Amino acid sequence: MMRTGFTTEVNRLIGKKVAVVTQGGEELVGVLASLDIDTFSVILNDVDLKGGKKIPKAILNGNDVKRIEVRTAILDLRKLAERIERVFPKMVQYNEEAGVIIVMNRIRVTENGVVEGSGLAAEKVSEIYNDFIKESSVERE
Repeated sequence: MMRTGFTTEVNRLIGKKVAVVTQGGEELVGVLASLDIDTFSVILNDVDLKGGKKIPKAILNGNDVKRIEVRTAILDLRKLAERIERVFPKMVQYNEEAGVIIVMNRIRVTENGVVEGSGLAAEKVSEIYNDFIKESSVERE
């Protein structure tokens, strides 16, 4: 069960900007493309190195990875689903593994907003999402 939770959390980081600190103290900042759970090997895209050097892709052996840092807050979809549920009772499903909230079996919401669905209900969900983002941004400052 713990491994599943770890895997879920790591999967939420895919596509996000992270900093990887190596055992030697080097820091690579880039978009996490892949992470092997068993070896902790990492693939980063659009990598920034110290001194302003940029490289398109870096593959790091897990033995060299000291830590991975997430420097921006990640949207809590569970809390967003609970907020949407208040307006659409018993019509909201949250799939944590997929990172998607499904409203009325036809509106899909990810951390990027409403990605599928239209009409008044989708507009209302989008409004809830936008308010949630604004409130989350205020809390982070």
